[in-house]
Amino acid sequence: MTEFGAEALIVCDNVVRIYQVEQIEVQALQGLDLLVDRGEMIAIVGASGSGKSTLLNVLSGLDVPTAGRARVGEWDLLRMTAADRLAYRRSVVGFVWQQTSRNLLPYLTAAENVALPMSFAGVRSRARRRRTAELLDAMGMAAKAGRRPGELSGGEQQRVAIAVSLANRPQVLFADEPTGELDTATGAEVFAALRTANESFGTTVVIVTHDAEVSSQVQRTVAIRDGRTSSEVVRRTEIDEWGDSAVIAEEYAMLDRAGRLQLPAEYRKALGLRSRVRLDLEADHVGVWPDRAADKGAK
Repeated sequence: MTEFGAEALIVCDNVVRIYQVEQIEVQALQGLDLLVDRGEMIAIVGASGSGKSTLLNVLSGLDVPTAGRARVGEWDLLRMTAADRLAYRRSVVGFVWQQTSRNLLPYLTAAENVALPMSFAGVRSRARRRRTAELLDAMGMAAKAGRRPGELSGGEQQRVAIAVSLANRPQVLFADEPTGELDTATGAEVFAALRTANESFGTTVVIVTHDAEVSSQVQRTVAIRDGRTSSEVVRRTEIDEWGDSAVIAEEYAMLDRAGRLQLPAEYRKALGLRSRVRLDLEADHVGVWPDRAADKGAK
């Protein structure tokens, strides 16, 4: 039997993360499943407290799952030592924070910020200069390579931060609300830089965002609710008989490996679905019906 997610770059298999806050146990992730293929660019969305930030911390090596299985590439995120985690964060993943001030050292120029991760990785100076120039040019920041962060706009700082995150050729780039502090036009520029990271450098990109404009432009949007993946929107381009193209977005509810399904709240409300529902297995679908007997008993 093939292992779940054997070919995927990122695998979360029934991942659980439990925090102890004083005397209260908080289950931030409750058996979350997620697969991300190499080369994908996806968005992860969810309300505050849904678990999306915890998931990002787990995948970026900043936090450790309580149970389940989590893998990025060949790295088992539950079994890494402290030294492993340092190597993982230096060579496998890149990270861009929402707060522009967290991404760059204020006393270094844009070029020096990009070169710094390569210095830690032992890259030779000539190769560092070449890679730095390549990345800043790709991000549209070559002309401002000698400026410090305080001399750059918020959007420019984020584009330099993306270049920094790509310095050591990571397999995946994680971006936490990268356009959250920016206006619409500037946010679009930062998103274009993330797309460049994905398309020109082949980096898998995972964006956590509340920005509907960003989430609508990626190949796949994964929604998290109550610590589990609840639904996905998958987008594809179709060309009609006249040669006109259109983006088709289809929403899917996610069925986990235990057979659990999260129905959207608006569906439950519209049909009066509550604690118990009736299922009918048809030839090509499953019917979900309100429990009318329980409704009558309640009356």
